[in-house]
Amino acid sequence: MNKEGSFKPIIFVMLASLVIAFFWDSLSFIKDSVHFILDPTAGFLLNWNLTFGMLIMVLVISFITTLVQKYATDQEALKEMKKEQKKLQEEIKKAERGSKEHQELTMKSMSSMLPMMKLSMRSIIYTGVPFILFFRWFRDFFTTIGDPKFFGFLSWFWFYLIFVMVFSSIFRKIFKVA
Repeated sequence: MNKEGSFKPIIFVMLASLVIAFFWDSLSFIKDSVHFILDPTAGFLLNWNLTFGMLIMVLVISFITTLVQKYATDQEALKEMKKEQKKLQEEIKKAERGSKEHQELTMKSMSSMLPMMKLSMRSIIYTGVPFILFFRWFRDFFTTIGDPKFFGFLSWFWFYLIFVMVFSSIFRKIFKVA
């Protein structure tokens, strides 16, 4: 296998995630199994205190996701690729727009993005399905309790999205994730 890997496992996990999401309501064993595990754990946190429980869950999810990203990818290769990409971007800025040099540098930059994307997406193999299961469970849980608003105006999805970005960027800096 080459340095950046293959998209096949990532595509497989994404398809499996889509199948799970699509059949969530029609294949009760999927939904029931996830509820069996998450209702007494994550559900307990949310029933204890909706906002703080959700913050704790988002913090834990962000932490685990960051650790998986760090250890499921070749961090040195990613850092090197990002450094090369940054150099190319600087050269592109210096080159005259529309010139042959500008076009060549742009093509070189674009061709280096695919290997970098393959390498950085490798963590999806480990987090894709659990992520979808959590999201489906969140949807069920919050629908059941009447779609409450966090801070009076944020749905659970926007609350999750905002705080996962905040916590993830903090953890990525702490753990030096490329």
